[in-house]
Amino acid sequence: MSAGGTERAAAERRDAGGIRTALAGLTTRGRSFLAAGIAAAICAYVLGQSELLRVGLLLAALPLICATVLYRTRYQVSGTRTLSPTRVPAGGEARVRLRMDNVSRLPTGLLMLQDRVPYVLGPRPRFVLDRVEPGGRREVSYRVRSDLRGRYPLGPLQLRLTDPFGMCELSRSFAACDTLTVIPRVTPLAPARFGGEAKGYGDGRQRALALAGEDDVIPRGYRYGDDLRRVHWRSTARYGELMVRREEQPRRARCTVLLDTRGGAYEGAGPDSAFEWAVSGAASALVHMLERGFSVRLLTDTGSAVPGDSADGFAGGGQEGADAAGLLLDTLAVVDHSGGEDLSRAFDSLRGGDEGLLIAFLGDLDEEQATTVAGMSRRSGGAVAFVLDPAAWTRDPSEPPRPDDPHPDRLDLLRDAGWTALSVPRGAALDELWRQADRERSGLASMTGEARA
Repeated sequence: MSAGGTERAAAERRDAGGIRTALAGLTTRGRSFLAAGIAAAICAYVLGQSELLRVGLLLAALPLICATVLYRTRYQVSGTRTLSPTRVPAGGEARVRLRMDNVSRLPTGLLMLQDRVPYVLGPRPRFVLDRVEPGGRREVSYRVRSDLRGRYPLGPLQLRLTDPFGMCELSRSFAACDTLTVIPRVTPLAPARFGGEAKGYGDGRQRALALAGEDDVIPRGYRYGDDLRRVHWRSTARYGELMVRREEQPRRARCTVLLDTRGGAYEGAGPDSAFEWAVSGAASALVHMLERGFSVRLLTDTGSAVPGDSADGFAGGGQEGADAAGLLLDTLAVVDHSGGEDLSRAFDSLRGGDEGLLIAFLGDLDEEQATTVAGMSRRSGGAVAFVLDPAAWTRDPSEPPRPDDPHPDRLDLLRDAGWTALSVPRGAALDELWRQADRERSGLASMTGEARA
């Protein structure tokens, strides 16, 4: 008895909630009809007009009947969303396709679709679909665009049901959501040697290490199909089985891209700000070095690295390099200002003398931080810095630079320590600065006697 009473009470609550939901879905037209019907019924009672009472009852009953029928109608509709592509550069567009399938045996009424998107991607898309026959399908599409990096959720998709008279509207939501990743802009860069670093298996200081001499050979057991010319007879006699020389395993040249994310190092915000230029520059350098066959990693001022501290970096070339580029760009899509005030943790994260090429994108540097950055050159095989001039990014372009601007002194300090340091003014083109850095680095290499590939 108690169980039956509980089930009956729950059903009554559901019915009451359904009635409230249906009445809450009344449109302005439906509410107006209901109010007019009640007013007509009251006037008919006061005036004793039975004809007016029938009119009032009809006006009041029409929106209630529409709301009840619409609420109890169970359309079986499936909705899917297709996002192409799922990763776009800042300023690029992606197309979103919505498909509605009527999987029931009854035709639908008028359907209104609305997809929920963040405001930075544009206005909220809305579509009106006519009657969908049983087993029918309707497809619509819209475009989204953002000038700001980030990861943006799309959905859930909302479906609005309405009756033919427009008296009531009810909303239903799908659970599925998708994510659009807006990555930094990537600028194509010209091949640069930077004083010997010509390619991933370069011939400069990071050249591949080949095995040399009979005594340095590390043999392995013979495998079917091995060339007999690679048989190492001394090891064969020693181990009593056929041994062959291993293939040379060249070591990839390494490149570390340092991105300064300190909040106090940059002025302004928005897609054209100095920080966004630095993030875009780091993304361009990472993709370029991966394409050149380098093993690369991304390092920030907080000391965090992608991949982790124990990894040697992502290997470039082929599908593996493309996957690595995607992961690095996804990381840069959500990178933001850090709460740090110095670059000491980044300095500590550099492995002494084993970093290969170091490419840094730096914000404003005071004397202490410039000294820290200068010491990083001793932990790399070559160092190139793009230092954003804070005064040039904040002052009016027509204004002359201040005579007491410390920015040139910071650049001289880095150059004296072995860096190829370039100042980045507002609106500078990365590809031009890249070529300039190559020329300056190559000139420095020829002056110091470094071999160029």
